[in-house]
Amino acid sequence: MSPHYPRDLSGYGRNPPHAHWPGRARIAVQFVLNYEEGGENCVLHGDPGSEQFLSEMFNPPAYPDRHLSMEGIYEYGARAGVWRLLREFEKRGLPLTVFGVGMALERCPDVAAAFRELGHEIACHGWRWINYQNVDEATEREHMARGMDIITRLTGERPLGWYTGRDSPNTRRLVADHGGFEYDSDYYGDDLPFWLQVEKTDGTLAPQLVVPYTLDANDMRFALPQGFSQGDDFFTYLR
Repeated sequence: MSPHYPRDLSGYGRNPPHAHWPGRARIAVQFVLNYEEGGENCVLHGDPGSEQFLSEMFNPPAYPDRHLSMEGIYEYGARAGVWRLLREFEKRGLPLTVFGVGMALERCPDVAAAFRELGHEIACHGWRWINYQNVDEATEREHMARGMDIITRLTGERPLGWYTGRDSPNTRRLVADHGGFEYDSDYYGDDLPFWLQVEKTDGTLAPQLVVPYTLDANDMRFALPQGFSQGDDFFTYLR
C-alpha cells in the first residue's frame, strides 16, 4: 500500500473537540439558501444541453435544445420560491447564508439587492451551476474569478465564503490560490469545522477553514427515491 494517501479518514477521531459556541449553545445552525436559477446548464448559456440535475423530473435526458419544462422548474425558484423563503426568514428574524451563483444573481439583481438589504451573507457559489469535474483548470479558475467579481459588484462586498457544489479535484487549490476566503464548504465528511493546510499552485501552504456542508439535510431529498415525501418528514429529520 502506498504511504501517500491524500484522503483523511481520521478527522477528529475518538475525541472531537468542544466547539464552545457563543452563549454556551449546544449546537450551531446555519440556514443556507442555494441560489442557482439562471446559472444552470442551458443552451441559452452556451451549454451543449439542458440541465439534468435536481428537478421534479426523474432522470431527465440532456436535450441539445431548449428544454422549456426544465427551464420552468428552475425559473420557479427565481420568480416565486426565493421570495417566499425570504418572507418566512424575515418574519422569524433568522439570518441566511446564500450560496449564490454569479450568473444567476446577475440575471436577477433585485434578488441580490434583497439579500443584501435583509442582511444575509452571500457566499460565492461560482459563476455557473454546472459540474466542474472534467472542466479544465484554466476555465474553472476564470469562472471562479467571474463569480467573485459579479457578487462584489452587485453587493459592494467581497464574498468571504465559497461553495462550488459540483466541484473538481482542483477546486480547493484554486480557492486557496484566489485567497481571501474565511471558509469553504466543499466538503461533506464531518459535523464540525476544521482547518486544512492547502498546497497552492506555487507550492506554498495556506490555512483554509472548512465548514462542512450537511448534504443529508438538503431539501433535494424531496426529489430523490426514498427521500422526503412531505414537509413533516423534513422537519422530523432536521429536529
